[in-house]
Amino acid sequence: MEENQPKTGKFSLNYGLILGGVSVVFGIMLFSQDMHTSQSPALMIIGIVLAAIITFLGINNFKKANGGFLTLSQALKIGAGIALISAIIAIIYNVVLVEFLDPDAPSKIMDARLGPALEEGTITQEQFEMQKEQSIKFWWMGYPVILILNIVIGLVLGLITGLILKKAKPAY
Repeated sequence: MEENQPKTGKFSLNYGLILGGVSVVFGIMLFSQDMHTSQSPALMIIGIVLAAIITFLGINNFKKANGGFLTLSQALKIGAGIALISAIIAIIYNVVLVEFLDPDAPSKIMDARLGPALEEGTITQEQFEMQKEQSIKFWWMGYPVILILNIVIGLVLGLITGLILKKAKPAY
């Protein structure tokens, strides 16, 4: 008689929705504080820590549901799945942000990114304007990049968590 093994997809979906929801709440909090265009490394670190915690919880709960067993392959699938689902939610939130909540967000973000180079004299005002214009024109290219980077981060988090939690089923 074969055991009813839990599905990695179910855990990826559930924890991806949780991570996506937490990310949207964090994004709304930043928006309400007018910090949504900030380029602070601290905000990126907070996002990665949230992803790490939720990915760990998802993989650990899968392991518990799987009788205490976990393969590295399962951990990688769950990590990538969580990242994919949360990335899709984050992209949808970003589209809503840029299209409805703050249409000037891309311009503000480019000012924050390019401003220091302009102030240091690394680029001229003309170069600043040209780079800003081109970046805003191709803003949509950031969405596939978000998706790919999130999946890579999810794979890394899944790998680390899998290496920590893996436990093979006995051969008998």
